[in-house]
Amino acid sequence: MSRSASPEPVERGWDEPWYRVRMEGFEASFLPSDGEALDEVCNVDVLVTLKDGSRWTATVFTVAEVERLLKLWAGTDEALGGRYFWVSDGLIVREPGIDSITDVIAGLIENGEFSETFQPVIDD
Repeated sequence: MSRSASPEPVERGWDEPWYRVRMEGFEASFLPSDGEALDEVCNVDVLVTLKDGSRWTATVFTVAEVERLLKLWAGTDEALGGRYFWVSDGLIVREPGIDSITDVIAGLIENGEFSETFQPVIDD
């Protein structure tokens, strides 16, 4: 991502249980854990609605959260004793927090990699 400055949110706030961030070209709806500080979010489901109305999902993890889970699973039957991490709609980011994750989403949209990273929501 070669963006020099992050765009500012147009609007943000709670719409329980979602925390929504509306940007110029998309809205990101996050589902943080109850009581979790928004600048510390490190494992969260997100629903992104683009300007065209299409909806996309991912589960976002930080690198540190993946490492924490692998250590937690060591010595258990989970993920072969913490020897691997896999999730079908996963996105791993470096920094925690809603603002950081929103910046990554904006960057993915800007550089054309968004549809390769997020999963489309198919309405039945």
